[in-house]
Amino acid sequence: MSDQPGTPGNPLRVAIVGSGPAGFYAAEQLLRTDHVVEVDVYDRLPTPFGLVRAGVAPDHPKLKSVIRVYEKTAVREGFRFFGNVQVGREVGAAELAERYHAVIWSYGAESDRHLGIPGEDLPGSHPATAFVGWYNAHPDYADLSFDLSHERAVVVGNGNVAMDVARMLALGVDELRATDIADHAIEPLAQSNVREIVVLGRRGPAQAAFTNPEILELGKMSDADCIVDPADVELDPLSEAFLGSDDADITARKNVEILRELAGRQPEGKPKRIVMRFLASPIEIHGEGKVEAVTVGKNELVRDDSGALRAGDTGERETLECGLVLRSVGYKGRGVEGLPFDERRGVIPNEGGRVTEPDDGDPVPGHYVAGWIKRGPSGVIGTNKKDAQETVDSLLTDAEAGKLSADVPDAVAVAEWLSERVGDHVTYAGWEAIDAAERERGEPLGRPRVKFVRVDEMLEAAREAVAG
Repeated sequence: MSDQPGTPGNPLRVAIVGSGPAGFYAAEQLLRTDHVVEVDVYDRLPTPFGLVRAGVAPDHPKLKSVIRVYEKTAVREGFRFFGNVQVGREVGAAELAERYHAVIWSYGAESDRHLGIPGEDLPGSHPATAFVGWYNAHPDYADLSFDLSHERAVVVGNGNVAMDVARMLALGVDELRATDIADHAIEPLAQSNVREIVVLGRRGPAQAAFTNPEILELGKMSDADCIVDPADVELDPLSEAFLGSDDADITARKNVEILRELAGRQPEGKPKRIVMRFLASPIEIHGEGKVEAVTVGKNELVRDDSGALRAGDTGERETLECGLVLRSVGYKGRGVEGLPFDERRGVIPNEGGRVTEPDDGDPVPGHYVAGWIKRGPSGVIGTNKKDAQETVDSLLTDAEAGKLSADVPDAVAVAEWLSERVGDHVTYAGWEAIDAAERERGEPLGRPRVKFVRVDEMLEAAREAVAG
């Protein structure tokens, strides 16, 4: 049929909300199909690439090189970027649905999960997401400050983000200055009094969520010894059984090997220490007006009714003096007005990427999800590629079956509407100008870039390019 979306006379027009890995992989897969597709990617920030720009640690430039793949997608015919647009506030979900055949929601999981313990809200206790955003120059966190005057900091969690923040607290000043870390974070970290970073994992080493490269890296730091108590890597029967089962992957087995090797080392007397603790949970954070200590409970592994291994409290306690607590116990998504949302899981309910009604499971026509807001905060950057492919396959199947809106405005009309609604939105050319300006700022300092941390600075750089 000539009016079928996806034909030369009627391109399949898709809005993607969120320009992180999931959004860009979805865009790439749509634009590479045999269908004629036009994709508009929206982001609330003027800058694209999501957590690759604002989440990956500054000392991991190789991980950020995936941006080159996204840049190739951005120059494909049919791709547009609309940054500095707050979907859900300035533009509603229903308004997007009226202007596109389909909308893919891929805006990630922006809020953090809570520990739910006394003292969690004391000054000096922060979600790790805030610390990561601060040192990565995310505009939302630019004005935060972190008390680094105490000799001990406690990091709660055993995932890659916990490893990142522990490592960032232990890097030397020369290592910091060689990265694209936020300018405002360099001096506070360089002058930090923190000499010991204690990382608390509620379960054992066999259940740790970090990947092999992350824990290997802690053992190779120039300014910090990585300390593992040999007793912590003497596995209990449940962990031994877990490692021998099909539930344990090669990553879990290798993690235990690495931790055992670290436990056998003698500390070299480096200026700082990263102490890995397992079967340990924070019970209460103490202090008069600020964090001064953490009560830690010792755990044991138990099986719950489903057969999963859980941390059970033994009742044993100890107190660690500290001045900073960084909580890295998971991200949680937020809902968008007009769409279903699963508050418990922090995701948009879906089946194969199709948004579904929570009551009966019926698809919500024209709405799809990809990435963390689809499956929860799990996996690495590359996990989003397969995830996005499933969603795109569902969307194209629905398009071919005639299940999408047949009549939507063309690309020109949408651009005109958006200019009226959000006059200072940023195109991809505007982002390229921001990118060039940041690189230029970094060049005389021998740094890859010096990031803008204020949205108005980013907008000014984008406007100058347009005027030029």
